[in-house]
Parts: sequence; C-alpha cells; structure tokens
Amino acid sequence: MALALLCVLAIALLQRQGLLEWPDEALMGWAGRLRDGAAGGSVTPLMWIVTKMGGTGNRLIVLALALGILFWRRQRERATWLLLTVAGGLLLNPILKHIFAAPRPDLLPHLDAVSSYSFPSGHAAGSMILLGALAMLAGRWPAYAAALFATVWIGVSRIWLGVHWPSDVMAGWIEGLGWLTLCRCWLPAGGGEQERLRHALMRGHPIGGDEAMDPETVHHAERGDRQ
Repeated sequence: MALALLCVLAIALLQRQGLLEWPDEALMGWAGRLRDGAAGGSVTPLMWIVTKMGGTGNRLIVLALALGILFWRRQRERATWLLLTVAGGLLLNPILKHIFAAPRPDLLPHLDAVSSYSFPSGHAAGSMILLGALAMLAGRWPAYAAALFATVWIGVSRIWLGVHWPSDVMAGWIEGLGWLTLCRCWLPAGGGEQERLRHALMRGHPIGGDEAMDPETVHHAERGDRQ
C-alpha cells in the first residue's frame, strides 16, 4: 500500500510538472479521433453504459448482492471483509482527490456529467477494489480474468468520454491495487485457494474424506503409522 501511494504521488508530481502532458494528450486525442469517426456512433453508447456500470451507485448494488449471497451462505467473516474493503476504498479515493485537487481535462467535450476532482480516477480505483475483492473471494482464475477485463474496460471508458486523463486512470488502478493488496492480508480463510487446497489434502489423506468416519479405517491407519 505504501508503494502504491508513492506511485500515485509520483504520477501526481509528474502531472504537475507537465511531464505527462504529451502521453496524456496523445492518448486522449487518439480516443477523440476514434469517437468522432465512423465507429464512434456505436462505440460511444457502449462506453457510456460501461462507465455507468462502474459508477458508485452500481458498485454499491453489486456489493449489496454479494453481501446477501455471502450472508445467505453463512460466510459472515467474508461478508464483513468485503464490506470493509469496499468501504475503505470509498473513503480513500475522495481523500486523495481533495489532496491533489486536480482539475478535469478539457481536451475533449465531456460525455459524462462530472463534478469532483480528476485525480485519481474513482471509477478505476473503485472497480479495481470491488471486482478484485470478489475475485479474491472466488479464488479462481476465470474470476480474476473477468475482473481484470471489466476494470480495464471501465478505465478506458473514462478516457473515451473525455473526463479523465490516462494518468488519472493509471493512478486509480494503482490506488485500488495497493488497497486490495493490503486488505488481502485479512482475507478470511485465505480465499477460495486455501479452501480448495484443504479439500485436496483431505482427499489425498489416508483417513480423509468418507473414510474418516470409519473407526476401523482409522485404527488400521494408526497401526500402519506405528509400523
């Protein structure tokens, strides 16, 4: 988390010094040419939908659904971890925004209503935290791949709509990843990976699984161990 905050600070300083002006303007200008081109008429509505899906309101809806499922499965520790992880991210981003107080880019017309500061991107950070946390709870590579795809797509949509510089989005991703890495230390049961490892070890154990219910099997196994 400390490294992530240092990276965010470094990006902010580079922005202030104008050292990111060329790549930011080049990438956003390229996005502007694409959205003004032939494909823009069909891509821009899709980008608008994607950015709305990554907004705070829809993230809270997804969070509520995930919490409901976890509580229904009686996984209260994981539900609490998810709630605190997302809540901490929701508090962290506005704090950073007000510290840096960066204005929104004015290179392209804004295609989404915005009123807060620009740096770092709240959509990028929030989607990284929520979707990354859900992937950690699932503990499977398809979940990680889906979370990565959606997070990148949401970040790109903010650039396409002209409301964030690419460096704003990059800083948001780094912020979210740093917070996730910190919160990972308190993930109950180590996520899905540890749970699957425990079941795999039980299946491979000589007295694991259903055989553990048979006292005769346990007795023979203990006698074999003594020999």
